[in-house]
Amino acid sequence: RRPRGRRASGRREAQRSAAAAARFGRAPHAAMEASVVELRKKFGRDTSYLRETHTNELEYFGSDYAAGEAYIEENPCTIELDTTCEMSLSSVSTLVSKSETLNITHKEGGWPKDIDATEKADVGRFRKKVEKTEDFKQTVKGLAPIIERAAMQNNTIDIYEEYFDGTWIDHSSEPPSAKGLAVFRDPSETRRTATSIDWQPDSNRLAVTYSVMAFQDPRFLGDTAALPMQSYIWDITNPNTPEMELLPSSPLCCLRYNPKVPEQLVGGSYNGLISFFDLRKSGSKPCETSVIENSHHDPVYDAYWVSSKTGNLCASVSTDGQMLWWDTRRLREPLDRIELNTGKHLHLPDTTLGGSSMEYLQESGPSKYLVGTEQGVVMSVNVRNKKANNGITVYDTMAGRHHGPIYSIKRNPVHSKFFMTVGDWTAKIWVEDLKTPILTTKYHPAYLTSGCWSPTRPGVFYVTREDGVLDVWDLFYRQSDLAYSHKVSDAALSSISVHSSGKLVSVGDQNGTVSLLQVCDSLAVQQSNEKLAISGMFERETKREKNLEVRSKELARKQQQIKQQMVQQKAQESDEQAAADMSKLLQKLDEDFLSIVQTQDAALGGEGAGQAGAGQAPSHQEHKE
Repeated sequence: RRPRGRRASGRREAQRSAAAAARFGRAPHAAMEASVVELRKKFGRDTSYLRETHTNELEYFGSDYAAGEAYIEENPCTIELDTTCEMSLSSVSTLVSKSETLNITHKEGGWPKDIDATEKADVGRFRKKVEKTEDFKQTVKGLAPIIERAAMQNNTIDIYEEYFDGTWIDHSSEPPSAKGLAVFRDPSETRRTATSIDWQPDSNRLAVTYSVMAFQDPRFLGDTAALPMQSYIWDITNPNTPEMELLPSSPLCCLRYNPKVPEQLVGGSYNGLISFFDLRKSGSKPCETSVIENSHHDPVYDAYWVSSKTGNLCASVSTDGQMLWWDTRRLREPLDRIELNTGKHLHLPDTTLGGSSMEYLQESGPSKYLVGTEQGVVMSVNVRNKKANNGITVYDTMAGRHHGPIYSIKRNPVHSKFFMTVGDWTAKIWVEDLKTPILTTKYHPAYLTSGCWSPTRPGVFYVTREDGVLDVWDLFYRQSDLAYSHKVSDAALSSISVHSSGKLVSVGDQNGTVSLLQVCDSLAVQQSNEKLAISGMFERETKREKNLEVRSKELARKQQQIKQQMVQQKAQESDEQAAADMSKLLQKLDEDFLSIVQTQDAALGGEGAGQAGAGQAPSHQEHKE
């Protein structure tokens, strides 16, 4: 390679010589070029050494102003000189590096085998026991100087200090929006419905179940073996290929991660079986599967992990009218079962309802469950109060019920005593203390298929529609209308789940496609006073509904009193009328009797006058007798 300046100066000398030769009528020189050859190791160093290079004058041409009068000066005169190529191409062959994603399980160590580190009560008892020993006191005294020195070093400078921590940014002025990030398509050639979606705790993986929910689908009437069984676990960073395949004995309708052990899942199948997966041991095959004789008789529409010391208990619900509790270590038979019966209900007595959805949240009570039925009625189950109708409480079965199955029932993540139901064309918000809903959305233009709350904002919830649209409600901003609508798919949406961060929303449809959306900060970041405002609004609506309920009871009681008074008045009037009728009848009888007596007296008087000569007439007293 040649330095640009050197080559450019050589070209200028060549042009000067050519111009001078043209002026004096001489032929130009054939070629004049100056080149400098340097080693590659000298590239990139300081160019000051070029100033020290001595130039050699090859030829000099003086200026001839008289000859220049025969030419016309060109203005402007532009000459571009460059010694480098405008385009360059280089290829490098590198070694192919294959990467593989592996799971790392972190567990808290140092605890005895009989102590569950996730249970605060067990840990507290163990700590109190250890703190009373003499070895613990001596160990703490020996470690105190070391810890004190380390603490003093850390207090000198905090390398992890967050300088802008606690700075609150107001996103309320930002208009709500959402954008698509990825699309996860069902690898199966058979078109199936994405029936449920569940995010792995503290991870970017999601478990999606696929099933053909149409009863007696003509595609599989002749060959049930053609029915695809697979469900998949996806990583949002790789939407092209599923990370893992789950292969149960029947298509899964629901799937839940264990909140204590993220590698464990429990799922409910289309034929009523319960399957337990442990990704560390069995991989795609289930570790345990229930026996069909002791399982549900209809598809299992929802299942949840239940709070326990061992973390192995779960509950399931189905449209066969049963709610079952299981131990995943032994799925041969359920631990307990409850029939979803209304009992001695006023409007719906002794009726078994089929469960289509379920909700369990440990913060609201470890023994409390919410069940949405396919008849549109909400039921609450408390296993600690089985004496009263198996602990079942039936909510409004009249005006407050849904006109169709309840596809989703979810508690508010911040205010757990309030919960939401999604069914028919509306979403309704309830409170545990009342049997009627406190809030009801307007009727949507299409049938609703699913819904859930935002885990970060207590006033935001999402509902999916049958026309492929995702609707977002923001009660903190507006209660009477939608905050945002987003067209997700041309097919009907079937399921939805929101990541714990609140910004990622996964939506499934009937074609087996799961769309990953990212919502804006105004829908994901909680506002400064939102928690108190939403709580105040819910409490206000609850108080209003209680007042209306008290007022309706008073009106009903007054109406009952009025009816009783009317009945008593009618009875009194009827008694008076009967007495009047009786008196009239007696009066009439007296009159008839007197008239008969008078007639007989007249007849007897005539006969006495004719017999006056024959004997003495009887006295009046004798005649009366």
